[in-house]
Amino acid sequence: MRVVFVHGACVRDGEWWWSRVAGALRADGLDSVAVRLPSCGEVADAPADFAADVAETRRVLREVGPAVLVGHSYGGVVATEAADAGDVAHLVYVSSFLPDVGQALAHLGPAEPAPYLDFSPDGTFGVRHESVRELFLQDCDEQAVEGAVARLTRQDASVLTAPVRHAGWRHLPSTAVVCAEDRATPPALQRSQAARATRTVELPTGHHPMLSHPHLLADTVRAVVPPGRV
Repeated sequence: MRVVFVHGACVRDGEWWWSRVAGALRADGLDSVAVRLPSCGEVADAPADFAADVAETRRVLREVGPAVLVGHSYGGVVATEAADAGDVAHLVYVSSFLPDVGQALAHLGPAEPAPYLDFSPDGTFGVRHESVRELFLQDCDEQAVEGAVARLTRQDASVLTAPVRHAGWRHLPSTAVVCAEDRATPPALQRSQAARATRTVELPTGHHPMLSHPHLLADTVRAVVPPGRV
């Protein structure tokens, strides 16, 4: 059994984002891999769109065998569609969204884009740097904050309006992790999305528990691994 991680929007270097949780899981014999998202510029010569993110996630799932698939924020939307590939035992959504077939990320929140997002005429968007520490990383240590800021990137805005064609949570057991102190994705919105999951877990963290409280998140992931499949 492997854990496959999918990171959120407007960042790169998924391996770094998940490294603290990966280390905690490795101590229990659970290996993991972090998907590289083409729309964030992590896969050379790949289209920078949602379909490419899904295709890359499916490729990883087919390679690793039995897996728990974990998506953070935007990564949960990717995981929702990609979960039809490979052998996914459980879906975990972290401060994330559970779109149904035909829904896109833009359909699941407020009608207006979040004020902390910056949209450019070139069709990309990013997170305003002045908002990152206060809204996304308020409970993180300084090393994590510096590492996170260094890994911000711009992303093709088309990922926000691309509808999913497969809703993995309808066919697989799933856990929604609500981050109760999240200042970026309101906990009330997270809870409304979590109603679609099989079960809900609330953690007393901000938007990035993989950085601020990795052992809490590792415990949550570890708990959904089917008995005897570690």
